[in-house]
Amino acid sequence: MPQARTSATAPQPAPKAAAGAGTAQGISLPWQLAGIGVLLLALAGALLFSGAAGARQVSDPGALVRWGLPVSKAIHNVALATVVGGLIFAVGILPRHLPGHRSKETEAPEHPAFTRALAVAAAAGAVWTLSAVAVLVFSYADIAGQGISGDAEFTRSLVYFMTDIETGKAWLAVTIIAAVVTTILFGVRSLAGLACTLVLALCGLVPTALIGHSSSSSDHGGAINSLGLHLVGVSTWVGGIIMLAVLSGILAGKASGGKDATEQTLRRFSGLAGFAFFLVFASGVINASIRVTTFQVLTGSAYGQLILAKAFATLLLGGIGFMHRRWVIPQLGRGGMSARRVLWQLVLVELLVMGATSGLAVALGRSAPPEPTTYAPDASPSFILSGYELPPELTPERMLSEWRFDWIWVTVAVFAAVAYLLGVAKLRRRGDSWPWLRTVVWLVGLAVLTYITSGPLAVYGMVLFSMHMVDHMALTMVAPLFLVLGSPVTLALRALPARGEGSRGDGSRGLREWLLVFVHSKFSQLVTHPLFAAANFAGSIVIFYHSDAFGWAMREHVGHELMNLHFLLTGYIFVLTMIGTDPLPRRAPYPMRLLLLLATMGFHAFFGVSIMGGTGLLAADYFGNLGRTWGGSAIADQQLGGAVAWGIGEVPTLLVAIGVAVMWSRSDERETRRRDRAAERNNDAELNAYNDMFARLADRDAKLAQTEHAPRPAKQADPDTKLEGR
Repeated sequence: MPQARTSATAPQPAPKAAAGAGTAQGISLPWQLAGIGVLLLALAGALLFSGAAGARQVSDPGALVRWGLPVSKAIHNVALATVVGGLIFAVGILPRHLPGHRSKETEAPEHPAFTRALAVAAAAGAVWTLSAVAVLVFSYADIAGQGISGDAEFTRSLVYFMTDIETGKAWLAVTIIAAVVTTILFGVRSLAGLACTLVLALCGLVPTALIGHSSSSSDHGGAINSLGLHLVGVSTWVGGIIMLAVLSGILAGKASGGKDATEQTLRRFSGLAGFAFFLVFASGVINASIRVTTFQVLTGSAYGQLILAKAFATLLLGGIGFMHRRWVIPQLGRGGMSARRVLWQLVLVELLVMGATSGLAVALGRSAPPEPTTYAPDASPSFILSGYELPPELTPERMLSEWRFDWIWVTVAVFAAVAYLLGVAKLRRRGDSWPWLRTVVWLVGLAVLTYITSGPLAVYGMVLFSMHMVDHMALTMVAPLFLVLGSPVTLALRALPARGEGSRGDGSRGLREWLLVFVHSKFSQLVTHPLFAAANFAGSIVIFYHSDAFGWAMREHVGHELMNLHFLLTGYIFVLTMIGTDPLPRRAPYPMRLLLLLATMGFHAFFGVSIMGGTGLLAADYFGNLGRTWGGSAIADQQLGGAVAWGIGEVPTLLVAIGVAVMWSRSDERETRRRDRAAERNNDAELNAYNDMFARLADRDAKLAQTEHAPRPAKQADPDTKLEGR
């Protein structure tokens, strides 16, 4: 019989995924596991190169601890990144359900990629928890200089290490967070719940940043912040690449009858990966510059050479990501199998290079910096309490020259400026307009925010209560004025693409969808309620300064950053409810806004006067022990701070009140013009109807009056009724 001719549309046998490192069908499991092998090889090589795994002459804990600690840290880092990557993909990148299902999320079948991502994240969470326990035990053994033992003394000392030593407490916190996140991952499927779980998982990076060896450098805050940003970027980037490799064989969706989701997944992750690359590289450079201060040390020491190798690997990964965005992704839309093969081969290269880079990073963490800085026996009281030496005496010139960059807020400002300008550019390309004045005030607000958090106000606010109060008032009243007038939410809703009603059509949520969910959430309705916003704005200042929260915020780095975040958000929300134009669940009428502003002004005045007349020192164990040799006494400076809260603090509130009055006047003018235009269109139909109503009322009143004055007919006796008696 003659052979049948093969149809052009007949399905062709697909090449097996295991046949190559990266095929059009994805990356096979052995090659995915190869990333772990490369990580361990790079870790071992870097440890041997730097000598960090060598035996100590004194208090050597043994080879098991010397090698077990870095290996467990490497496994911990990969597991954490996998959890973060899986949650990011589930929350905002992967399709939530199969194509064609428009029903509620709880009823529509899950997309296989979504299910696989959460399953992998849950398994990685278990590994994260166990590896955190291993790091905890190995860290104690390493610090104590003794091998792992099961006797009672080792156990008692380990418990003391976990409850009283900073390193032990940090790893105990990581273990608890990892266990909670893992438990949640096995049961939660709602996007809101997964988003909260992602935030909790990222909180697991905070203890690690606080105990990094760079945190003991001369720039204590800068080292912690740059390391924290570095860990966030690495977890996002590495976790995303791991998810791409794990899901490579299932994103096509052919087995479940769905359409290929590879291109849309890669497009959605591409922008996030680009942000993560810049965050990782910039924060790495900053952190390295804090630890290595000279070029000779950078090139002439094993520690510096490991930094250079890590930087080169990071740039290589950035170049591969650029190839993805510039060449590979556009080819995917044309359906070429060769483009898919190149895609997964590049992802595999990224995975292997990231494994090697992660090994170098762990080895760096185990290696002693060439310029170690520790607390000297004769450290000043200021350095012990705040982590910094006393700045020189405050002068007008130093209000511009004394800077100490807070890299978290610098990153926030840079990211917010770039995102805003990109949004404006997108509107302009589309032919839409955006007021240039809003762009200017937004950028000014970000510049003010940077000055407040990194400039002289922040430097001297650590040693002078008066400058701390200026810093606080500017953070909660001045910066929010400019930021609110920039209307960032309105810009985001106009610039971000809208696909369907509140969703992308596949159950997933992008930035626009999450923004709408947050704006309409119960939490947003509560915190933006005018009464709550005013009470929070006025009341939190009293609670903060008259509780232990103030001293904690001055002594602890995390407390200080949370203080900045709280007061910025408090002021932003209050100003937003007063004069903002961004969408809100509800807005107070203008008379109530003015009333609330007057009330907050009076409350702040009362607070300032009480501080001026107070004789007890707030956070006395901090401000009373700084050893400041210039300026007035601590109590005199505190009373000056009360005058600042009373006098200077009322000026921005007064400006907001003027803004409310202007908006009220313009609202009345707009309403009048609207009525005039309506009258022109319908020939004063509303006025005529109004007059007709009064005419009908007058006619009704006239008829009632005539009825009341009309003569009544005489009452006739009932013939069946007889009156008795005369």
